[in-house]
Amino acid sequence: MLLLEVTQSLLRGLAQNGIIFGVTLVLALPLGMIVTFGAMSKFYPLRWLCKILIWVIRGTPLMLQLYIVLYVPGLAFGVPFRSRMTAALVAFVINYAMYFAEIYRGALENIPKGQYEAGKVLGLSKWQVFFHIILFQVIKRITAPIGNEVITLVKDTSLARVIAVQEMLMQAARYTAYGLIWPLFYSLVFYLAATALLTLLFGYLERRIAYAAGE
Repeated sequence: MLLLEVTQSLLRGLAQNGIIFGVTLVLALPLGMIVTFGAMSKFYPLRWLCKILIWVIRGTPLMLQLYIVLYVPGLAFGVPFRSRMTAALVAFVINYAMYFAEIYRGALENIPKGQYEAGKVLGLSKWQVFFHIILFQVIKRITAPIGNEVITLVKDTSLARVIAVQEMLMQAARYTAYGLIWPLFYSLVFYLAATALLTLLFGYLERRIAYAAGE
């Protein structure tokens, strides 16, 4: 009975981890691309604003960012978050968007400039060059690093417990008050299963992309 109770408790927590994971990916991946275009813009105020934002977010711990997002709006502006989950989502999306932005930027800057020039010679617009020539090469370059970040995100969702989001690790840790430590090790099964599935998924994607590229 105790195993069933612990399993149900961990699954409830896992649902919270899943929400953080899913929402972060859905929002941070496109937001990161927007930030990348801003950081590569010829409009210098926007360019430096995006670069400073990337530097600050990547240079500070996610745990600290969770505290800042949760408490600063209420203390400084009188507009507190009504939901700790919402605060966690905001912090995670901003954090991961900045990491994705750097991955995108690195991939874009490694595309030979001759690719852009060839597209212009063919009479393609800037956006046509990007979508028809550059995009696939970018996807090829970012698959592995994005995969690493996604696997890291699985584990980082446990940090939401610092602002009292009832995620899986927090559920497991509650049992230590009763002298039970095995639920913590039991939670490892769920993390390992998730990271194993993602490792297989991204390995498959890398093989498919390499095949499509004729490698």
